[in-house]
Amino acid sequence: MAQLQDISRRITSVTNTRKTTKAMEMVAGARLRRAQTRIEALRPYAERMIELMQEVGRHADPGEQFALLETHEEEKRIGIVMLTGDRGLAGGFNSNILRRGLMLHDEIQAQGKEVVWIVIGKKGVSTMRFRGYELQESIQGITDRPKYTDAADISHRIVSMYENYELDRVHLVYNHFKSPMEQIVTEEVILPLGGEVAEVIAAAEAEGAIEGDFIYEPNATVILNELLPTYVETALYRALLESTASEHGARMTAMRSASENAEEMIEHLTLMMNRARQAAITQEILEVVGGAEALA
Repeated sequence: MAQLQDISRRITSVTNTRKTTKAMEMVAGARLRRAQTRIEALRPYAERMIELMQEVGRHADPGEQFALLETHEEEKRIGIVMLTGDRGLAGGFNSNILRRGLMLHDEIQAQGKEVVWIVIGKKGVSTMRFRGYELQESIQGITDRPKYTDAADISHRIVSMYENYELDRVHLVYNHFKSPMEQIVTEEVILPLGGEVAEVIAAAEAEGAIEGDFIYEPNATVILNELLPTYVETALYRALLESTASEHGARMTAMRSASENAEEMIEHLTLMMNRARQAAITQEILEVVGGAEALA
């Protein structure tokens, strides 16, 4: 009887756990849909930003130097901006980012350069501090629903440090959202600006400054100098949204897996309880029969 009560308590406990994981799965699913909508809403803005920079770049002074495009001759201090979550129960979401960030840290230190940590997310901050790393910046409480102003504040600090030669290169490590089942750990250099932005400016220099239908006030070069930091803000905001969607997708998947495991455990425990009940009934019957034979 004691065994039956123990199994019954375990079934009740696992059933309650399944209710919790089911609820968390549904909440994560709803938040994931909102995050995906925000990513889709950002794409036209990012595309228009590139088009605007391309247009302004064609009218900028070809000989002008832009601080965010310049590569520092001597690289001594390398910044790592690492995006984690504020909460756990999301499978390998946080651990994968931390692993990649620490690998990058070791690679940079092996080159004899200093690493400057900028960590976003409570899980990343607590883990790095527990391991004894000194953090230049630690931002918490924004990963669930990041705002553009959050990205702008962080971007302003990073850009200022780069322009003042406090940082010579900045890496961004985050989870790129592919599907609820798959998040890709991504590492990219956000400063100095390169890739598509550098190509735009290089094309403008090759073409030379040209006259167009627009009048730029004060001039195209000044406007482009204002657009480059805004591009960094947009890139960081996109990464924050990607990371948020990845976290909710990973949590939804993890909770779904936990619910399925709980269902399997309930089935197994129910089978165990039925067998124990049958054994107890059989034992009682044998005791009754044995007592009747003894009396006869």
